[in-house]
Amino acid sequence: MNDLGTASVAALRQYVRAATTAGIDIAPLFRASGLDTAILESDEGRIEGDRFQHFIRLLCELTGNPLLGLETGDFVQPGSWSVLGYITMSCATLGEAVARIAPFEKLVGDMGTTRMSLSGDHIRLVWHCNYTDPQVRPQMVDNVFASWITYARWLADDPLTSPIEVQLQRQSPGESRLQDYARRWGCPVIFGSTEDAILLHRALLDTPLRQPDPLLRKTLEAHALSQLASLDSGSKLASRVRHSIRQQLLQGITRQDMVAEHLGMTSRTLQRKLSHEGVSYQQLLDEVRQKMAEDYLCNSELAIPDIALRLGYSETTSFHRKFKAVTGKTPGEFRQFETNPKT
Repeated sequence: MNDLGTASVAALRQYVRAATTAGIDIAPLFRASGLDTAILESDEGRIEGDRFQHFIRLLCELTGNPLLGLETGDFVQPGSWSVLGYITMSCATLGEAVARIAPFEKLVGDMGTTRMSLSGDHIRLVWHCNYTDPQVRPQMVDNVFASWITYARWLADDPLTSPIEVQLQRQSPGESRLQDYARRWGCPVIFGSTEDAILLHRALLDTPLRQPDPLLRKTLEAHALSQLASLDSGSKLASRVRHSIRQQLLQGITRQDMVAEHLGMTSRTLQRKLSHEGVSYQQLLDEVRQKMAEDYLCNSELAIPDIALRLGYSETTSFHRKFKAVTGKTPGEFRQFETNPKT
């Protein structure tokens, strides 16, 4: 089983555009990493993550460019992020666009995961890279952050929009390279941080975007959900059940029989198959509820009773009790800590 999952051809194309612009013949790189150049003709094709990582490593070695990830961010396009890119392009504000990253980024690939938190007037976007190659990982982080910043400037039609600060886990590349980062991103860049993160002014989330289209966005999101379900269909049953539960909870419903029917089986069969994977339906429901509860508390201003209702709790007290049993904090205490850690 490929531990690095898969990556969309759209993500691969961004690196290919950068390479061909630099005059690099990509054919030998494709052969060496076990890829077929014909895949570039596919709009929704996917490649194995370990092959994608190997391709980027070969590109790093061939160019010897320590700023490869930073510079490939210049080649971002809406299509670089598959359907997610077009969803963000049709959003009304930058905040709407940012909120779509985490739910749909798997469509781009399994390269990493995004987490957003609020703290006073600041937004913190953390990206955890799943790739393990020490030569590839920093270039991948640079590419993601450079792409985010470049694309956000294009969406907002404001080339001067910049973060407050960018934080990178790896050690400083030296003073001369620091200037390259600061010049491109227009903000201080702190190396040796605990996480790879971008800090933004919260007010930036209200920035209007150039091409809002709410009807198109809803259509694209429906298509994206269908694609996510297709990706999950080949994974373990537990993953498919989690996805189905989440889709139900987004509609304010939580019914095991409906999940089973969606997966083409009876509730009894579902329970039996889950037990073979060492889990129960209730465990998966609790996991999804907890994750969604934390997302709502950190990234929305919904009242706690409303969150409890959305998660299928008949009483707010039941939500409080369950949440505190997992985190050691009430929902209110958790929200206060996450949005203002110093208190």
